[in-house]
Amino acid sequence: MYLDFTVNCDINLPNPKTIQIINEGTMAGHSQFKNIMHRKGRQDAVRSKMFSKLSKEITVAAKMGGPDPDANPRLRLAIQNARSQSMPKDNIQRAISKSQAGEGDDYEEVRYEGYGPGGVAIIVEALTDNRNRTASSVRSAFTKFGGNLGESGSVAFMFDRVGEITYKPEAGDADTVMEAAIEAGAEDVQSDENGHIITCAFTDIGEVSSALAESLGEAESVKPNWKPQNSTPVDEDKAGTLMKLMGVLDEDDDVQNVYANFDISDEIMARLMQD
Repeated sequence: MYLDFTVNCDINLPNPKTIQIINEGTMAGHSQFKNIMHRKGRQDAVRSKMFSKLSKEITVAAKMGGPDPDANPRLRLAIQNARSQSMPKDNIQRAISKSQAGEGDDYEEVRYEGYGPGGVAIIVEALTDNRNRTASSVRSAFTKFGGNLGESGSVAFMFDRVGEITYKPEAGDADTVMEAAIEAGAEDVQSDENGHIITCAFTDIGEVSSALAESLGEAESVKPNWKPQNSTPVDEDKAGTLMKLMGVLDEDDDVQNVYANFDISDEIMARLMQD
């Protein structure tokens, strides 16, 4: 159930903000994918892979903007996200130290775009020291599972670049989180039994996450996101193949993030998680 309304209350905002609250229904495509990956008995492997990708982002951020998180917004965000995933302090410090030891010099950010099974739009973000290797791996994955890798910009126009802050259900009920989000300057809130996803302008992610931390505590994650403007329904036949493609991309050591605009029903999702 989607509720859209314009906020007009005593909170001192420069402009009325439209807050979207989703109380029921499925989460965004990449959230559904993560639910499958984390519920298939591979928690340890997923956690190790996640720490590796978080470490790489910290190293690259520190290399590009310096090792002081107070003076480096990207590093500050990377550290905040790592902490929210319970990454040990020693791991975080090692990742920062690597940047000062010369590691991370050769990494470059690359984005790939294409279509998966069922016409689902997919964006793949990578940090790589070998562009040819990464491009070959990503292209091979798309081809193997019935997708097509496109040119830069071929699907990005179907997404909005935003900041995404997530909280567990324990942070508060939907009304409490909504009020905190409005006061923090967020744009959208999605709440269901799995927790809360708060969306803000990409440029406001640091300010909004800091304000939310004061009212709701530390977030489960704080990160940039490609938010689909519309979702693409996927039937059961295509859903299994799509999940395999998403899994292969997510397992690639060079790939940092995978975003997609698919929508799979709860019934199909439940069957996929049993396979």
